Formats: sequence, C-alpha cells, structure tokens
Amino acid sequence: MIKIVLIDDDPISIFVTEKLISRNLLEPFKVFSFRSAAAALKDIYKIRPDYLFLDINMPEMNGWDFLETFKPVKKDPEIYILSSSIDEMDITKAGQYKKVKNYLTKPLIKQYIKLIFSSQISQGNQPS
Repeated sequence: MIKIVLIDDDPISIFVTEKLISRNLLEPFKVFSFRSAAAALKDIYKIRPDYLFLDINMPEMNGWDFLETFKPVKKDPEIYILSSSIDEMDITKAGQYKKVKNYLTKPLIKQYIKLIFSSQISQGNQPS
C-alpha cells in the first residue's frame, strides 16, 4: 500500500489534492493529512510515507522548518513542495534540499499525479 502524507494549512487544498490522487491513482493507497507541520512531525515516523506533499507557507512551523527537522529513518519518502508561491527564491531554495524531489505550484494537476506515481504504477504492473 502506498502511504501519502499531505501537510498544508489550507483545508481546501488538502481536499482538492486528495480528490485528485484518489481519481488518478489506481494502486491501493492511504492518505494522511495534516494542517500543521508540527502535528505531522509527531506521527510521520510511525507512518513512514512513500510520498510527502508539503506546503511552505504555514503558521507555527513552515515547510522550510519542517524540512530542517524531519530526518527520515530507514527510507526516504519522495518529497514534493506543493505551494501557491511562484517566487523564484522559494523555487531555488527548494532545489537546495536533496530530499526535495520537485517544486510544484498549486493546484496540483492530473499530469503531475501521473508523473509522480508512474514509477509506482509501473512497478505494480510488473510480475514479481
């Protein structure tokens, strides 16, 4: 089962992202959503996600603080920044984190979902 974590303080963004994933991902999956990066840090080590979508502009603890604090154990999830910011400084900063796979602007679109999960889908379709 694919485990996906969404961290975003905007409930509408979480809703839209979950719907888009559920309509386009055929493999079994479970989404864990958090409206606070600090709350996500409390559970993320138990979840051990395969994919993580992270907003950067949030109160209390922003996405950059989360990236500095989060140290995956055993396996690294694919981390995608999902932000409404189109600021070149944010995009450049995201590229400085080795654990960030890509910077995506909101709203998440179907083509992104297909690209992100295509390796998982092709692995699932191969005989073992």
